[in-house]
Amino acid sequence: MTEVIPASRTFPLVLAAPSGTGKTTLAQALVQRGGGFCFSVSATTREPREGERDGIDYTFVDRRTFEAMAARGELAEWAEVHGDLYGTPISELEQAARRGEHVVLDIDVQGARLIREGVPDAVLVFVLPPSVETLMERLTGRGTEGASQVARRLRSALKELAAAPEFDYVVVNDELESCLEAIGGIVRAEALRTSRTELLNSSLERIRAEIGRILEEEYANLPG
Repeated sequence: MTEVIPASRTFPLVLAAPSGTGKTTLAQALVQRGGGFCFSVSATTREPREGERDGIDYTFVDRRTFEAMAARGELAEWAEVHGDLYGTPISELEQAARRGEHVVLDIDVQGARLIREGVPDAVLVFVLPPSVETLMERLTGRGTEGASQVARRLRSALKELAAAPEFDYVVVNDELESCLEAIGGIVRAEALRTSRTELLNSSLERIRAEIGRILEEEYANLPG
């Protein structure tokens, strides 16, 4: 069957949320299940957590190296979070676009704002926890943060939650599968925007010309 409208362009998908909401789990699930998603590997100055791999989970660099990357304009966005620097290398976005994949950006609110400024084509999704109780369970259940760190993350959460209206969509991560389905629906709908459809005008003209030819050749003698 002849394609009516050319394939839509891909775009970066930003997932942002307060710590403990599960956005990293969502990003990993999107990539692992296929469907044209790839994980954006952020650069960071923080120390690796147990099980994290350099170049796969994050690119771990020292502060001097990170600041040099930012000065050279190699980062699409970067921010300091809880004393550590995080940033998205522009090369990650470029490589994903060449492969025809949606790059998933697992970043904070500050980074999402910078992506909105520098990459207006991106789609921003804010992820909410189903309840404060669940948020607390996720924060304290890690076992990697003390009470002062949990309190700092909760104070940050208050500010980040206030930014939710700035995003294109909001989803609640109450259950992994339903949340993934909601995000998948967002991506499918966004891919159909006329502004994302390449050569839309020429496609419409081609369709109209074909319909005109059929009318002229096969239905010219009919009234109306």
